[in-house]
Amino acid sequence: MTTVSFPVVPLWRRVLPHLLAVVFFVALAAVYFSPIVFDHKTLAQHDVVQFNGGAHEAQVYRAETGKEALWTNSMFAGMPTYLISTHFTGDLSIYLHQLFTLNLPAVVANMFLALLCGYVLFIALGVRPLIAVVGAVALGFTSYNLAILAAGHNTKSLALAYAPLVLGGLLVTFRRNKWLGAALFALGLTMNVRSNHLQITYYLLLLVAVFGIVELVAAVRENRLKDFFSRTMLLLLAAGLAVGVSFGRLYVTAEYSKYSNRGKAELKPLPAQPGQAAPAADADGHDPDYAFHWSYGIGETITLLIPNYYGGASSGKLSESSATAKALEGLGVPPVQMREYLLNMPTYWGGQPITSGPVYVGAVVCLLFILGLFVADRRTRTWLLIGTIFSIMLAWGKNFETFNMLMFNYFPGYNKFRSVSMALVIAQLAMPLLAVLALARVLRPRPLAAPAMGASTHPSLAALSGAPVDTMETAAVKRRLLYAVGITVGICVLAFLAGLGADFASPVDAQMQQQGFPVDAIRSDRAGLMHADVLRSIVFVLLAGGVLYFYLQRKLSVTLAAALIGALTLVDLWGVDKRYLNDNNFQRETIAQQFQPTAIDQLILQDKDLSYRVLNTQAGDPFSEANTSYFHKSIGGYHGAKLHRYLDLIERQISQNNVQVLNMLNTRYIITRDENKPVQRNPGALGNAWFVSQVNKVQGADAEMAALGTLNPATEAVVDAVKFPLTKTDYAAAGSTISLTKYSPDALTYQANALQDGFAVFSEIYYQDGWNAYIDGKLMPHLRANYVLRALPIPAGAHTVEFKFEPKEYAIGNTVSLISSILLILTLLAAVYYAVKRQPAAAAAAQEPLLA
Repeated sequence: MTTVSFPVVPLWRRVLPHLLAVVFFVALAAVYFSPIVFDHKTLAQHDVVQFNGGAHEAQVYRAETGKEALWTNSMFAGMPTYLISTHFTGDLSIYLHQLFTLNLPAVVANMFLALLCGYVLFIALGVRPLIAVVGAVALGFTSYNLAILAAGHNTKSLALAYAPLVLGGLLVTFRRNKWLGAALFALGLTMNVRSNHLQITYYLLLLVAVFGIVELVAAVRENRLKDFFSRTMLLLLAAGLAVGVSFGRLYVTAEYSKYSNRGKAELKPLPAQPGQAAPAADADGHDPDYAFHWSYGIGETITLLIPNYYGGASSGKLSESSATAKALEGLGVPPVQMREYLLNMPTYWGGQPITSGPVYVGAVVCLLFILGLFVADRRTRTWLLIGTIFSIMLAWGKNFETFNMLMFNYFPGYNKFRSVSMALVIAQLAMPLLAVLALARVLRPRPLAAPAMGASTHPSLAALSGAPVDTMETAAVKRRLLYAVGITVGICVLAFLAGLGADFASPVDAQMQQQGFPVDAIRSDRAGLMHADVLRSIVFVLLAGGVLYFYLQRKLSVTLAAALIGALTLVDLWGVDKRYLNDNNFQRETIAQQFQPTAIDQLILQDKDLSYRVLNTQAGDPFSEANTSYFHKSIGGYHGAKLHRYLDLIERQISQNNVQVLNMLNTRYIITRDENKPVQRNPGALGNAWFVSQVNKVQGADAEMAALGTLNPATEAVVDAVKFPLTKTDYAAAGSTISLTKYSPDALTYQANALQDGFAVFSEIYYQDGWNAYIDGKLMPHLRANYVLRALPIPAGAHTVEFKFEPKEYAIGNTVSLISSILLILTLLAAVYYAVKRQPAAAAAAQEPLLA
């Protein structure tokens, strides 16, 4: 019996390629974000600026006390900080994140992490290091990753960066070692979930679910259901561990979602706008029009291959040789002004209301993806093809309502999310994965055409036997490569021909035409952008196809072919990425410099009362900016998940200029656009709390909202008697007083002096799960009044009244997170020990990639 022995490779030689890859990734991220690394600039991210404004009160409280403020009064008159800025001390995965990102600056760390996790995915699948680097570049530099960083969607970026670890664990569990795979799956899903972007996690799990269905069908056909379910159960345990680590965050988020605008509406809907269907009164989740507002156009799908087919971003740069530049010059526009115009031209002409750029996975990746449909194993290519198509159909949203309304109405949790164009993240994971597996298939070492009798044909031994030669298999790969090149180039040509009949018109053109702008010129430039990128993609496809063909002809070595494909992929994606995140996106301002108080802010801050609110209408919509929240307790704010009742109040009362509602919210200052009097003190603001003489009982939320239209909140309160039954409604409020004496975001202390039993209304937002009321230290039930405020019956006499935010969910969640974190760390240590102890033969066998 012949014994197969494997050469012993020194540890340093096994580790060195991976260390070099890590250094390369750090260098790539540093070069791309060189203004941050070398010039100490910051990336101008709109959403990050808004986050810093909304989170400022909680951050200051944390710095001063070392405790978490689970409530903030700085946005929307008050809301939990769960989705703004809450730390969960039981979640130890933060230390893993710091380890993985090498403590690089935040944005640089995001890019490095995307590259690192992509690399780990392909190494786990048995792909050689150099090809794994190509895969990391393909995953990390997808244009959407850079566009969302430019917009400030850092949590989304982190969730996407960790997604490859989940897919790696999934594949290793089913195709290699289930124990190591499950450990990697647990780690990846833990880090993905802790990134706190549930919509990305949701889409990722949809891709996992498609994998499960494909594997289940194969298991039934091959009569191996027992093995399928054993591996599935192991992954479910790993998922449970991952959820447990982030349980604190998930628990409070689930609790908050019941009361947010993503939960069930309590009011009957407003009358539908012309051409729109009215949502159901008991709708749970988003309105379909809101959810599908950002839907990818069916034709826009071609941007996966041709980035500027629809003009790129809503605001794009044109050259001084463009048709628009020449037209502006003909109109007599001065050169300096013209150059400013050309920096921000409406080049996009697709159907989305606004976009920061297309989802472009790369021409080289598209070629390799199509090649993968020919050369990858059937289960893998079926899974990734279905996942890609599914992703595209979801992203079409309202443009494919037959399918997407079924998803919206019946698929669990789907109606909780908006901006369905984001579903293309599934494709941007699936397409590079199949593409790089195809590349590994083409570039894998091949055995000699006729092995000697009795020689081993083990793939790992074959790799040692010499250079590949022309075999029947090589000829088949050549033929499939030519098919893939022909199909990809053919799609580009068809796209070009289809574009010949386009009008390149955008909805903004009518307004521009009224302003005398040369619309025909901008349309000509949009056509030019399309045609240039069609040609660009064809060139990259032909170059990549040529590299692989010359390799198969034995004109190039494996290393050189892989390096050339990697270089083409990087140049392709880097060039498009720089259109949407480049040196113009960086600034020297620090966070503190971004929030310098204006003269108006300084004037208001002279008021040293403990708590009052500010409405800022100077900059436009006060409910789409959180700059005011940095300095003041704002009536407005910036967040996608508002309290549903407060959103109702905005839409039906505040936007209708109901001054009495502003009064009951203690809106002391209003910042206006009046240059002569930019800040006005509101004399009607009712203060932090007051006694009323009359409580009006109504039946249901609609009646409660309607009552606000005529309510005098200084003397009356309205209470929904269905939710809060009352026996007494008349009170003697004259002479009774109540005032705020101590303030912190999640604890308020009042001194009350009631001449008779009274009914006090507080200018604080009612939130059922967490706020407790105490009178002289004794817990007392409180209720909701005036649709959104807290109220409390107070007995006659002098009393200390306290409101404390004490959500049990936070304490329970932290405990579960700590226990799960410890179990995860033990699991990872066990996996490392197991991997080190594996036999050399098993390790060598694992070097064959997951391909037929």
